[in-house]
Amino acid sequence: MNSSAPSTATAATADLFQTPHTHGLDEAIDRGRAALLARQHHDGHWCFELESDCTITAEYILLMHFMDEIDDVLQEKMARYLRATHVKDGHGGWPQYHGGDIDLSGTVKAYYALKAAGDDPEAEHMRIARNAILAHGGAAKANVFTRILLALFEQVPWRATPYVPVEIMLLPRWFPFHIDKISYWARTTLVPLTVLCSLKAKAANPRKVHIRELFVTPPEHERHYFIRGGLLNRTFLALDKIGRFIDRFIPKAIRQRAVKKAEAWFLPRLNGEDGIGAIFPPMVNSYEAMALLGYPKDHPARQTCLRSIQKLVVHRDDGTAYCQPCVSPIWDTVWSALTLMHTSDDTQTQDAIAKSVDWLTSKQELELKGDWAVRAPDAAPGGWAFQYNNAYYPDIDDSAVVAALLHIQDRRRGESGRHRFNTDRAMDWMIALQSKNGGFAAFDADNTHYHLNAIPFADHGALLDPPTEDVSGRVAACLGVLARPQDRDVLQRCIAYLRSTQLEDGSWWGRWGSNYIYGTWSVLGGLALAGEDPQQPYIRKAVEWLRSRQHADGGWGETNDSYIDHALRGTNEGVSTPQSTAWALLAQMAVGDVRSDSVRRGIAFLLAQQENGGLWYHPSHNAPGFPRVYYLKYHGYTAYFPLWALSRYRQLLQSATA
Repeated sequence: MNSSAPSTATAATADLFQTPHTHGLDEAIDRGRAALLARQHHDGHWCFELESDCTITAEYILLMHFMDEIDDVLQEKMARYLRATHVKDGHGGWPQYHGGDIDLSGTVKAYYALKAAGDDPEAEHMRIARNAILAHGGAAKANVFTRILLALFEQVPWRATPYVPVEIMLLPRWFPFHIDKISYWARTTLVPLTVLCSLKAKAANPRKVHIRELFVTPPEHERHYFIRGGLLNRTFLALDKIGRFIDRFIPKAIRQRAVKKAEAWFLPRLNGEDGIGAIFPPMVNSYEAMALLGYPKDHPARQTCLRSIQKLVVHRDDGTAYCQPCVSPIWDTVWSALTLMHTSDDTQTQDAIAKSVDWLTSKQELELKGDWAVRAPDAAPGGWAFQYNNAYYPDIDDSAVVAALLHIQDRRRGESGRHRFNTDRAMDWMIALQSKNGGFAAFDADNTHYHLNAIPFADHGALLDPPTEDVSGRVAACLGVLARPQDRDVLQRCIAYLRSTQLEDGSWWGRWGSNYIYGTWSVLGGLALAGEDPQQPYIRKAVEWLRSRQHADGGWGETNDSYIDHALRGTNEGVSTPQSTAWALLAQMAVGDVRSDSVRRGIAFLLAQQENGGLWYHPSHNAPGFPRVYYLKYHGYTAYFPLWALSRYRQLLQSATA
């Protein structure tokens, strides 16, 4: 994020920095700029595909069978996608991310979805998948969410699932568990799910598809559905058994009251055609819960909820279709606009940026106090969501980058203060959600009730939304860009948090992007804009760590396995990716490094990897939805970040030779 207006390099200036490593830099930037502009929507925003693993698409197929609302044409398109992403030659299943090991739970869902779609269990790909599942202990070893889905389809008994009574809606806030103590994504998913579990919903399953062949022990005889962990986990398992026993004695009046409270909670949050939480799992749970509660098929709320799910489907030219977990227009738009700022000062580019800023401004939430207000009741709304509309759940990460963009754009255009109301509201809102340790989370403040990750329902370990280094780095950047005198103490506390979270090798963890390369870029970029001296030893240590991870081809890459094995930080078996390379370059350039051999080699890698269409591509998943559990492929990351790195490099070289 740099406020200097870009200028087109003259031939003479270009010659000063054109080397064999960077030959064709101007042409590459022009091609990338044209390609990025071509993907802008008419109203000024960008929205690239957001792909995950097989699970969401498999769940979409199974949703159609749960509801007996089967679209056979769409089902076949989705089945083609699942077959295409199956790793037949290798582990035999479906991975969480490109090149990853088998994910048992995803493989169980994909197999069930394909069988529901009509695939012959004795077809080669089905036999391979089935053998892989059985070799890993069978479907009984799948995760909690998978077992709940199987219970809804009567494939496992309800004792295979954690006890999640709807009566949790009646618990006081001081109780060890309360929905306000978990993350927004867990909250929106759990509330309608408690209705389904407590009332023991049953899928319509009109074609009576079963998967008994995926169990080593018949599911009704299986006695080891839960893994026993430490003392806290065993305590929660004991409480789970007690709760399941007393469930039969809960008075009907109390259950009905709890169901009504759950219903009254999720209905106002349905969020129109953008969906509850604007993410797939709570949309599906709410849709199924409404059907269970007797909402007719033509009820406006139920119809709108269905449309929110359908809008997540991507249809591809090859005849396949898949379902996105959510969409990312705010995120894609703000990074695209920031990228274009460095590419050209021509009218087309500048008009595109201005149009995107207007669109982003229109998306700021200034009215509704969402769930975040539990922690900051006196704060006025002022954030941006990640998706098109998600008023209850604005995102601090998006808000920090958008607010910085608005301020930078005003300075560039000589319109200082034009968006001051917007940036002040955003900054005040973010500051109200600073956690006690000085850091910032994505959606809430002090969402650090770590004991809850030990409950049986939370085997994914992602029940919470604690402060993270990458989000905090972005807020530090925004604080530095806006430079409001009243925020100095907030910034210093944020910097202190970032310094405290630096790892011994100099890197920072990446919660929302893969992984330590992303985290280190996020922090270094924030520290630079916050005014930290780049020569400080802790910053130089981070730069040296990045350089130590550079590959022989000049690029960088990082496997998602680094979320499991920390020894793999910043490594990818020598395979470089455009997005990791761009992050490593942007991190170094943020702290003033532009003429080093490391940066030149990285730029050369990006130039060599640019595709004919002007952008970049790599099949890897480049961000965790939930580390160790669920990963995402932001298609935009190979569009704007490499282009930003190239154009930023050119801009800095021009400044150095001016």
